[in-house]
Amino acid sequence: MAKKTGPDSLTLTYDLLKWSIPAIKSFPRDQRFMLGDRIENHILDVLELLISARYSRDKIDCLKKANLKIEVLRFLWRLSLDLNYLNSRRYEHVSVLMNDIGRLIGSWIKYVKARDEKIRQPVSPGV
Repeated sequence: MAKKTGPDSLTLTYDLLKWSIPAIKSFPRDQRFMLGDRIENHILDVLELLISARYSRDKIDCLKKANLKIEVLRFLWRLSLDLNYLNSRRYEHVSVLMNDIGRLIGSWIKYVKARDEKIRQPVSPGV
C-alpha cells in the first residue's frame, strides 16, 4: 500500500469544521443561526458521509453525496462573502480547503470505480 503524503479528505473536512465554527461567530446574529447553522450542518454531513464511506461497502453513494454537499457549501460560503459576512482573505482560505476536499473526494471516487471494475472483469483461462 502506498504511503500517504498529505492529509486525506476526512482530515481536511475536520479542519474545515474547526476553522468554520469561529468564522461563523463573526456573522450577524440573525445570520449566525440561519446561514451559519446551514454551513455547519453541511460540513458535519460531509464529515459523516466520509466516515461512512471509509467503513461502508457502498462507498460511491456516500462519496457522491459528500461531493454534492461540498458543492452546496461553495455557494453558501460565496453568499457569505457577497453579504460581507466574510472577508476575501477568509473566503480564499475556505475556498482552497473546499477545493482540496472536493479534489480528494473525486480521486477517491475514481479509485473505487477503477477497483470495482477490476474486480468485475472476468478472469480469462490460461492457454
